[in-house]
Amino acid sequence: MKSRITTIIMTIIIFLIIVGFILFGIILFNDFFNEDVASGVQNFVSTVTSLGKNEEEENITTPGIIETNIDDLEETPVGENSGEKYENVVVNDYFYNQLEETSKIFYRAFESNKENMKTGNYRIDFGDAFSDILNSSGGEEKLGDYYQSAVETYIYDHPEVFYINVNKMYLNIETTTRGSEVTYNVFINAGNQGNYLDSAYSSKEQIDTAISEIESVKNQILSQKTGDIYQDIKMVHDYLVDNVEYDTTISKPNIYNIYGTLVSGSSVCEGYAKSFKYLMDELGIPCVIVIGKGTNSSGQSENHAWNYVQINGIWYAVDSTWDDPVVIGGGRATLTARYQYFLKGAKTMDKDHFPNGQFTEGGKIYEFPELSNYDYAI
Repeated sequence: MKSRITTIIMTIIIFLIIVGFILFGIILFNDFFNEDVASGVQNFVSTVTSLGKNEEEENITTPGIIETNIDDLEETPVGENSGEKYENVVVNDYFYNQLEETSKIFYRAFESNKENMKTGNYRIDFGDAFSDILNSSGGEEKLGDYYQSAVETYIYDHPEVFYINVNKMYLNIETTTRGSEVTYNVFINAGNQGNYLDSAYSSKEQIDTAISEIESVKNQILSQKTGDIYQDIKMVHDYLVDNVEYDTTISKPNIYNIYGTLVSGSSVCEGYAKSFKYLMDELGIPCVIVIGKGTNSSGQSENHAWNYVQINGIWYAVDSTWDDPVVIGGGRATLTARYQYFLKGAKTMDKDHFPNGQFTEGGKIYEFPELSNYDYAI
């Protein structure tokens, strides 16, 4: 009888041991392959890199990285393309050529989706194109820097994209970890902003109307072109000086872009410089926007924007803003004042114009074209 009881007890113990091993194996399997739903949620991490807004100047600021949780991301669809690098987009812009290859991918994506971005909430997908970077040490920060450089470069290379507020665009880095496998999905959208349009616009229809107004003014200006590079540069310079008023309120819409300058007739230095480049681009004359400091007539240093333009392979400076000074008591500036900064060389510009090679504080340092030492001589 004792032997039978002992056998029964031993059988139960062996059965329990076997069951225990089976359960332990299932737990290990789920933990390793991440088949358990709760574990999958815990191992899913997403970061969003966003650009903040500088209220003092409508400049692009250095991006910060914030984390969101899985609940926020479940509403965001995964992009259809995987590893999109936009290699079929041909670009040969001045500052683009100074970018690292990773930044060029972002830049080409903006150029490829210029029309789509008019909606203000079009999502630009890159899939796993940046996996190598994100798998490296400090990968998220590196990708944020590349994105920052691409955004600021694109905006200053393309003043015609006046309707985008890049400070409302979000770089999303979705990181999924399942066991030892890590995958990434990268895309750009408006985050929780609703859209990434400039505050003056709320729809593609409004933007298309604004573009038509700009092109109407552009066509009026360029109808006077002569084909002589010097005369055509002078024509654009004179138009801006004669028809644009420098805005001192710093509160009107569009004062930093080509719409405010060309259509509304009111802007700050950035609007003058972007409009000058926009019209030079339309004329096929090489031109860049220069950012730096200027020492004004009162001896005060201030953030400033102007242009370099190329004639016969040589670069000269044009500052249409300072050639359009605010005259106390009204009236127009003297002829000398109107051309004080027109097609000038380094010996003139270096006295009170100081390029810093950066569009944003802490951003990429660019090389501006080398100016002629001497002013242009007719």
